[in-house]
Amino acid sequence: MPTRKARTAWNGTLEQGSGQVELTSSGIGTYEVSFPSRSADEAGGRTSPEELIAAAHSSCYAMQLSALLGEAGFPPQALHVSAEVGLGPDPAGGFQIPDITLTVSGEVEGIDEAKFVEVAQAAKDTCPVSKALAGTSISLEASLA
Repeated sequence: MPTRKARTAWNGTLEQGSGQVELTSSGIGTYEVSFPSRSADEAGGRTSPEELIAAAHSSCYAMQLSALLGEAGFPPQALHVSAEVGLGPDPAGGFQIPDITLTVSGEVEGIDEAKFVEVAQAAKDTCPVSKALAGTSISLEASLA
């Protein structure tokens, strides 16, 4: 299996500095990061580790749910997944990612709501990114469209 790579160049202190995150495996872009934009309500055109985790988690989860629905005999027509990744103070000092909320709405023929929620929960538990983030509370909101 492949290994994916990204790199960050950072200049300055946490509060005054800034950096650039480069998605080197795909080559699709370099994105600006800074702590002030990371900790503000508005990102100001910059990304953050939390946004990148949200992108990774929502896409991985969508793939895992698609696979499990197919295995259960209910191939999805469409899945709409979002991930919200929080940043907050860590009681031990510094910051932490205290929680992640995955929200999914599915267009799946022949499945009832209860079965969809059951498979959606299994996908949350077995998604590789969920496993990697096991130290964080991950909640799920699932429904059929």
